[in-house]
Amino acid sequence: MKRHPEYQYLDLAQEILDHGERKVDRGTDIVLYSLFGRQTRYDLSLGIPLLTTKRVYWRGVLHELYWFFSGQTNIKYLVDNNVHIWDDYPYKIYKLKNPKTKLTKDDFIENIATDKKFAKKWGELPRIYGEMWRKWPTRKRGRIIDQLKWVVDELREDPDAKNAIVTSWNPEYLYKMAEPEDASRFPICHSFYQVSRRGDRLSLQLYQRSSDMFLGVPFNIASYALLTIILAKILGLKPGEFVHTFGDVHIYENHIEQIKEQLSRKPRPFPKVRIVGKMDELSDFTPDKIILENYNPHPPIKAELTVAGGLYEEKKKSTKN
Repeated sequence: MKRHPEYQYLDLAQEILDHGERKVDRGTDIVLYSLFGRQTRYDLSLGIPLLTTKRVYWRGVLHELYWFFSGQTNIKYLVDNNVHIWDDYPYKIYKLKNPKTKLTKDDFIENIATDKKFAKKWGELPRIYGEMWRKWPTRKRGRIIDQLKWVVDELREDPDAKNAIVTSWNPEYLYKMAEPEDASRFPICHSFYQVSRRGDRLSLQLYQRSSDMFLGVPFNIASYALLTIILAKILGLKPGEFVHTFGDVHIYENHIEQIKEQLSRKPRPFPKVRIVGKMDELSDFTPDKIILENYNPHPPIKAELTVAGGLYEEKKKSTKN
């Protein structure tokens, strides 16, 4: 009997536990255990790889992907749909710009939900994936590039195209490569993806330069597998493979016990995704058209999100003798 494809994830997690190199995140001092350069592959004809050894937050996967896909940059859409996976970064920016604030994160999010002016000012995350995918800024004033639309058009015009790439990695806005006023305060982790037509099937490969194995990777697998399925539908093709290529793949120290619990569980059959209604163009995709069927995972395993990466603050040196 063929081994369940979820074991690719579980085996990689075990390899990190066994052989991961100890590292320390520069911005937070959080310890992690890391490997470099790995790959997993999922045949989407067998179902969507929504991990079953713990419940993955499907609602978050679906709405976040739509948020990216539609080119949005303000977390208000997510907050309005009760998805809070991006709350920490705009709140972190708010606190940096308002160091004397007494506003808690819960109060901050309540203001995003109820105050349109506050949401417009403080809910924005410029240069996030949606903007890079659909509204890439150029040096020519007023001109933007819709990379995702270009990919779809290119594959329609040239089924053998080898250049169908969408990138989110723009050095102009990242780390110390950026001017201080332009620098992003959040990391770009899933850096770019390439789409390829193979016969009557569409495959997608993601390069993820930094990968939080316990919390982030299960989410990323589901998100980019779903993206592959949606793009295949738009192009009139069948879903092929989702190929997940990792740069630095790691487990944070405060997730070790949780991932050990996950490793003790046996995978169950992957669910299926059904698309209802018209899906011929990018604008046809809305979350209500995506139906998840037969998802029967093990219970969720909770862990604290590590808000690491992005532009870090230099630590002040002690003046004590």
